[in-house]
Amino acid sequence: MNDKHHEDLQHIRSMMERSSRFISLSGISGVIAGIVALIASFIAFQLIKNSGGNYFGDKHINLSASLINKLIITCLATLIIAVFVGIYFTVQKSKRNKLSVWNSLSKKLLVSLLVPLLAGGIFCLALFYHKHLGFIAPSMLIFYGLALMSASKYTFNDVEYLGYCELVLGLTALFFAGYGLIFWAIGFGLLHIIYGFMMQKKYH
Repeated sequence: MNDKHHEDLQHIRSMMERSSRFISLSGISGVIAGIVALIASFIAFQLIKNSGGNYFGDKHINLSASLINKLIITCLATLIIAVFVGIYFTVQKSKRNKLSVWNSLSKKLLVSLLVPLLAGGIFCLALFYHKHLGFIAPSMLIFYGLALMSASKYTFNDVEYLGYCELVLGLTALFFAGYGLIFWAIGFGLLHIIYGFMMQKKYH
């Protein structure tokens, strides 16, 4: 009898969670996005090295227009791949769980995520326009962290914890602006991999 009540409670809890939280986020997509970010960081490091800069030795690296263009292309390619992977695995998980990907919850999640990200994107463009390049990477981490914290109320609580980590890392990086690439690799690479493994183990 107690087992039956326990099963009923578990079923009710599951239904409530499905109706109030978007639970189709995939841990695998986080791991892959993190690996892609680490690869992109290594490519960026090599581009700086090949242009004659010593990332760990020069306090202020001279970024030519050609190098900046290559770094922007690398960053955009990383973003596109990460978004594609995230969408693909989210759709696959939704199919396995027989859930709709596009519903009121996913719409609210998307809006909560995009507003801080768009604001951060414009802010980073302003930094680029005014040639404050050293603060772009920290700002990306800060606004990304705020976006995750904003979106977490519509999905797993773990997303909020990742947001706090990204925010703290970004704020710390403001005081080490010359090493933004290192913090960027930790935030978008290493933290995503750790988060992805934890999510996959916990919610698979």
